[in-house]
Amino acid sequence: MKSDLSTSAAPLKGVGGPLRSSEPVRIVPAPSPAVVLLEEAADLLVVHLDFPAALQTCERAWQSLANGALADEPTGTFSEVKCSLCVVGIQALAEMDRWREVLSWVLQYYQIPEKLPPKVLELCVLLYSKMQEPGAMLEAANAWLQDPDNLGLPEYRTLAELHLHRVLLPLGYLSEAEKLVVDPAAFSEEQRLDALQAISTARQQQKHEHSHSEENQKLNQEGSFSNKFLSLLMLLRRLWDSTVSHFFALPFRKSLLAALILCLLVVRFDPASPSSLPILCKLAQIFHWIREAMFSSFYQLPIHD
Repeated sequence: MKSDLSTSAAPLKGVGGPLRSSEPVRIVPAPSPAVVLLEEAADLLVVHLDFPAALQTCERAWQSLANGALADEPTGTFSEVKCSLCVVGIQALAEMDRWREVLSWVLQYYQIPEKLPPKVLELCVLLYSKMQEPGAMLEAANAWLQDPDNLGLPEYRTLAELHLHRVLLPLGYLSEAEKLVVDPAAFSEEQRLDALQAISTARQQQKHEHSHSEENQKLNQEGSFSNKFLSLLMLLRRLWDSTVSHFFALPFRKSLLAALILCLLVVRFDPASPSSLPILCKLAQIFHWIREAMFSSFYQLPIHD
């Protein structure tokens, strides 16, 4: 019992030694509203899968930051909270299939792409690349990489390589890719060799696709010409069939007159000339033969036993 009393009477030991009644008690400050809202947004996103509510909570946290929350905190804490809010908001927008709004949503808080945190820029590039829209990040990524304030960041080379493989090469911007690769701040020697190999492969593939498209275009043109030629032949055949059927539908004298006019136009001979008389006689005889061959069956008398 005595030992228990002595133990309870002993001074409490804190981090800096025995805690005496004369020393002030350290009070842990309450977290700021922005941090509380960040934790709530992350909980809504991961645990409850309530993506609209998570996005709304992130926007409330941004409003809290704009009103001066975390003003007394170090700059690193403020930037970290902003970056974390962006990450949660990007994931919420992507889950709601509103990924096209991601870049504009982020830029309304950072104003210019040069000020985007590396983690946020990386998520945006990966998202738009996955959705087959790398062109949406072309200007933003270029602006970020060209900003001198970002050159000293440890993530700079990682983002430069990501920009090369996920944006420039898929878009076919090979000249821009080569300019980026030769920058010593963007690529190490080993990375440069791999990047040049990737650019060379992309250029060969681009040439192959270009030649293939030219061949297809040529085949399409040839096919179009063939179709037009066949259509013309079919039209001429229909005109010829129509002319022949119309010609044979005319009475014999009219047919003969039409033949004479045709001879006048094509052969260019004078029917009044004595030299044309044998030709006219022969032509008349031919028409008589044709007429007898075509209509003889209609004039045959029936034969009775």
